[in-house]
Amino acid sequence: MDAFWLSLVMIFLAELGDKTQLVALTLATCYNTKSVLWGIFWATLAVHIFSAAIGWFLGAKLPADWIGFIAGIAFVIFGFWTLRGDHLDDNEKSCKTTIHPFWLVFTTFFMAELGDKTMLSTITLATNNAFLPVWIGSTIGMVLSDGLAIVAGKMLGKRLPEKTIQTGAAIIFFLFGAFSMFRGGAAFPISTWGVALVVITIVGFIFLRKPKTKEDSR
Repeated sequence: MDAFWLSLVMIFLAELGDKTQLVALTLATCYNTKSVLWGIFWATLAVHIFSAAIGWFLGAKLPADWIGFIAGIAFVIFGFWTLRGDHLDDNEKSCKTTIHPFWLVFTTFFMAELGDKTMLSTITLATNNAFLPVWIGSTIGMVLSDGLAIVAGKMLGKRLPEKTIQTGAAIIFFLFGAFSMFRGGAAFPISTWGVALVVITIVGFIFLRKPKTKEDSR
């Protein structure tokens, strides 16, 4: 698949149910949709230029087979991350009006995206794909995903089949990750695959375990 379309599709899926998508939906209830999407676009463009550059730089330093194998593990982990979903705290649910909506959205998204799943996905994609298509494709994919959430949320009153969407996106991550692992690590010894499966199992358990509630701690 072309690097542009691959990045667009994978980042679109990574953003489904992500924290920044929930932030977009919340901000769109406070401010004009156009201002929110415009702020998202420029914030994403700024963050993903660093993400794609980091991945491209790392990709030039590592063997192609290991890049594919590690990228596959990363995408499986992103699948577990997608299944877990995100939530907003009280501060992120509030509307702030002290600055212009564009700069509020830009700043909020820029900070929220640092270290987020979509940023890490962009870095992973850029390790074995060209810099420019990954940068542009990932930016457009994120804006489309957030735009879809905003429009659908306003039309449906936020009553979206979130769990179904997250499950579907996670399955695609799992399939793509497994394919990338097999393509990159087909010649690897069983011990390498064993270590990878152990890592995936541990990470999957951490992401999918039920968090303790206040009632459980009593």
